[in-house]
Amino acid sequence: MRIALFVTCLMDQFRPDAAEATVSVLEHCGCEVVFDPRQTCCGQPAFNAGLHQDAIPVCRGTVRVLHDQLTHGGCDAIVTPSGSCAAMFRHAIELLDGEDAIAAKRVSEATYELSDFLVRRLERVELGASWPGRVAWHDACHGLRELGLKSGPRRLLEAVDGLELVDSTTCERCCGFGGTFSVSLPGVSVGMADDKIDELETLGIDAVVSGDASCLMQLEGRLEARGSRIRGVHLAEILAAREAPMSVKS
Repeated sequence: MRIALFVTCLMDQFRPDAAEATVSVLEHCGCEVVFDPRQTCCGQPAFNAGLHQDAIPVCRGTVRVLHDQLTHGGCDAIVTPSGSCAAMFRHAIELLDGEDAIAAKRVSEATYELSDFLVRRLERVELGASWPGRVAWHDACHGLRELGLKSGPRRLLEAVDGLELVDSTTCERCCGFGGTFSVSLPGVSVGMADDKIDELETLGIDAVVSGDASCLMQLEGRLEARGSRIRGVHLAEILAAREAPMSVKS
């Protein structure tokens, strides 16, 4: 399959290693991955803040680029290492109008979050990954509540050699990021993150894993501020690991 990679803003700026890991995983599964550098933000930050008019031109530009990859670039699907960005393309159908709305519908239908693409489209769970360590999974809000992603990521982690997936009772609670929410209500945002971390600290884990860079940025910020040994790791980084895990903070 020929895959158009939608890398996302946060991944591009803050977690390029995870973006490269996404490509590695897809290529390991036999996919050809292409990247169009014309892509920009999907428009989600402005959209979630209620600034829909500001989100329209940003969203429209990216939809047109991705639609072009489907129509003229020979791509079979669009894959992104972010459930929140994948969910945004569903909102783009109503946000845009005319031909752009039609293009948005096709883009939305062709877009998969990474774990969903692996499990549901490729029907792959065993990827030959090896990551010795104990981890807890964090269900990112958009992935869980808008895309219904729950069992897929866990199945992928359970198939990783040497990895022990530990249950967390707060796995489905929001981390408190919420885009501009964390800026406008920082006290509430920090409290929500700390509520999760309080439990994670009792589990004896090496890392908290998620499929969204935004959640990891929020949790890692608080983990570092608290002097925790737990680190944040993107799902793609674990699935791309073949020998040993990345070092854990001492």
